[in-house]
Amino acid sequence: MRGLITLLLALFLVSCNSSDDKHVFEAVSSNGVLKLTFNVTKEGAPFYVVTRENTVVIDTSFLGFEFKDAPAFHKNFSVKNSETKTNVETWSMPWGEQKDVVNNYRELKVMLQEKVSPERFLNIIFRVYDDGIGFRYEFPEQARLKDVEITEERTQFNLTQDYNTFWTPGDWDIYEHLYSTTKLSEVNALKYVGHVNLAQTYIPENAVNTPVTMVGENGIHLSFHEATLVDYSGMTLKVDTTNLSLESHLVGSENTTYKVKRSLPFHTPWRTVQITDNAPDLIASNLIVNLNEPNKLGDVSWFKPMKYTGVWWEMHLGKSSWDYGMEMVDGKWTDTGKAHGRHGATTENVKRFIDFSAKNNIKGVLVEGWNTGWERWIGFEDREGVFDFVTTYPDYDIDEVVRYGKEKGVDIIMHHESSAATETYTKQQDTAFALMQSYGIHSVKTGYVGKILPKGEYHHGQYMVNHYNNTVEKAAKYKVAINAHEPIKATGLRRTYPNTISREGLRGQEFNAWAQDGGNPPEHLPIVAFTRMLAGPIDFTPGIFNIKFNEYKTENQVNTTLAQQLALYVVIYSPIQMAADLVEHYEANPEPLQFIKDVGVDWEDTKVLNGEVGDYVTIARKERETGNWFLGSITDENARELDIDFDFLEDNQEYTATIYKDGKDAHWDKNPLAIDIETLVIRKSSQLKLRLAQGGGVAISIIKK
Repeated sequence: MRGLITLLLALFLVSCNSSDDKHVFEAVSSNGVLKLTFNVTKEGAPFYVVTRENTVVIDTSFLGFEFKDAPAFHKNFSVKNSETKTNVETWSMPWGEQKDVVNNYRELKVMLQEKVSPERFLNIIFRVYDDGIGFRYEFPEQARLKDVEITEERTQFNLTQDYNTFWTPGDWDIYEHLYSTTKLSEVNALKYVGHVNLAQTYIPENAVNTPVTMVGENGIHLSFHEATLVDYSGMTLKVDTTNLSLESHLVGSENTTYKVKRSLPFHTPWRTVQITDNAPDLIASNLIVNLNEPNKLGDVSWFKPMKYTGVWWEMHLGKSSWDYGMEMVDGKWTDTGKAHGRHGATTENVKRFIDFSAKNNIKGVLVEGWNTGWERWIGFEDREGVFDFVTTYPDYDIDEVVRYGKEKGVDIIMHHESSAATETYTKQQDTAFALMQSYGIHSVKTGYVGKILPKGEYHHGQYMVNHYNNTVEKAAKYKVAINAHEPIKATGLRRTYPNTISREGLRGQEFNAWAQDGGNPPEHLPIVAFTRMLAGPIDFTPGIFNIKFNEYKTENQVNTTLAQQLALYVVIYSPIQMAADLVEHYEANPEPLQFIKDVGVDWEDTKVLNGEVGDYVTIARKERETGNWFLGSITDENARELDIDFDFLEDNQEYTATIYKDGKDAHWDKNPLAIDIETLVIRKSSQLKLRLAQGGGVAISIIKK
């Protein structure tokens, strides 16, 4: 962290002895565009309003809680005191989309007290940025309240128009739904109950998961999410389609009569609304990560952003298997105790990936299916004790694999599929992370496929939020970085715990290989860039060259062009990026492979050049240390022409631009492999027209001469 300047420009205390006091409490963004006002009604109900350029964006919206065995927090409050301050700060990311992050905001803190017995206290803290707001509740230490069991949080967002909304259902168990695009008044999450492609799913009401992004008629863009989700339940937003309102509804548990249990003092996660007048500024916003606390781990240079290959995609294609000896016997999958010859995580196969990676500037190899237990977890309700995170299959020599990788300059990435058996994984974490530490392995991909054990818990409730976060903290003690799949949502905690490197939390690439609904449509990723990616890094696993994998699955394919698969290395951000296809498919296509060899993964600066939610987006990123730039542009099912200025480049500097673009007749379905490659010399004054095919893209490496 550097350049921290905190300016306390104004600090005042206002005594308000009754809710009839006419004082208005407000905070205004540094550019004067956004204003948040707060007050209480005559009945003592707290509410807020947000305006942008004097136009109401969020109308009178009430705040409060319901508790088990205690009166609700929703009225009878008076404002006892308030504080305001201005923060001006710049901090540095150890890795990220950019190096230096500006964190400027105006803060309003209001201290409430009940006017009736038991006269409890509640504080609400608002922060107003140029591109949005965040607020959270603070339960201060107090004599009349020691513990709370929250049955519901009642945070409202009352909107002023029927926004075009990009949403996934408020599923308590999974984020792997396709996005829907409807008017807010037409949101119907319940139609996705029981989705056939999902390992687990539970949608109890007409609610949406966050981030949920909206576009208004006047060009205003909103995205609702949360930041700093710690020891609390994940938030869904219940949709009132008649009154055009959202209200927080927390993920619960079948094992408790409350949704959150906490001892005072504590504060909730931040409730966030990014507010911009265009789509690119949503991606450029750092509001989510800024609302988190600074780095608590100190030096994390032991983690290196990297590209990686691995034993993964071949299992989704059916070329190989995760298990060592599973056979179909009398119509049932049975562990025969003998090798069936299809096991992917063999010493020989992993060495093949290491050799390929070493030749192509790829520093990691992920190995899935290396450890015992894969024979016994699918279809078994009681999965506790199934997986062993230190014992290898007979055909995988971890000592030799790690030794060989070090010889070649390639790191092994561990894989821990917990099968959502949380007690087993928790008990084994110290041993498993210690094993990784002994080998000098610094990254692990974790998985939580299946219904959570213990029974009755959901992936996104307080129990699992704590499990995910505790795993990150424990891993840090062993210098291990976590890439979580089937995770809790990203809420910016990568700032506080930078070993939180990436996560899934969306419908990923693998759905193209086995989903029964045709895979991810061309519009999927142009939506993801403006929704899920606003929350944080995504391990999407791009780079599939064999778009139509008919030798393995004739009914499935990737629904993009080859050029778009290259562009995704720039567009969909992660400090770890997988070259996900099979070695033989890369070796057969050395020219497009060159972009994967060249492209960076750790950035000094990011420029979002254009974009519309669900349609297209173009992003340029500057690599740390080299000063080279890389550009990615993707589109939905519609072909496009986009004009690009290179005014983000350095003055008086020439660059060699290698352009990987859709061929003349390229099409995501009819001709996905058509790609043209050309080289130009460009400079800051250069301009270029990008032509993107249907479902296509453009990738450009911009290397200093």
